[in-house]
Amino acid sequence: IHADMDAFYAAVEQRDNPSLRGCPVVVGGGRRGVVSTCSYEARAYGIRSAMAIARAKTLCPHAVFVAPRMRVYEQVSGQIRAVFERYTLLIEPIALDEAFMDVTGSQRLFGGAEAIAIRVRKDIQVETQLAVSVGVAQSKFVAKVASEESKPDGLIIVDPGTEGDFLQPLSVSRIWGAGPVAQDRMHRLGFRSIGDLQ
Repeated sequence: IHADMDAFYAAVEQRDNPSLRGCPVVVGGGRRGVVSTCSYEARAYGIRSAMAIARAKTLCPHAVFVAPRMRVYEQVSGQIRAVFERYTLLIEPIALDEAFMDVTGSQRLFGGAEAIAIRVRKDIQVETQLAVSVGVAQSKFVAKVASEESKPDGLIIVDPGTEGDFLQPLSVSRIWGAGPVAQDRMHRLGFRSIGDLQ
């Protein structure tokens, strides 16, 4: 299972300050002057993580810019981790807002990977009032792609043997670890979809 919180820092800010709900919220700044994350309302204007704050202000001058509150995000991340630990101790965090969970040994206790994924999503929503997107598959790569495809606030299960069909229509930009340079090279070679590579 790969679980990835939706617009985590911005979602925490909107949860804690109801006046920000429905507004384009950008969390970032500091020494580097870049966007840490932004709400889905801000993404509609083309704002993305790692973008310069100055560029974000140009794209959406009426956005609300908020300084990061890392201690709060770490505290909420601890709550989320506690939910994961109810179902497995085989947890591989990637960041404060996402992690892999190996539930191979937990399925007889909790009714299978899909049932665990549903319970994890519900527990996180009830206990943190935040949304999480989840992907379930036999490999970490496919589970991560599935969670990305399920955003926001979704769940995708890729059954064993269907991985190729699931991946085929997706853009090569979905390949985990393939950055802009690799994507540009694949495009120049004529590969647009993962199916092209297959």
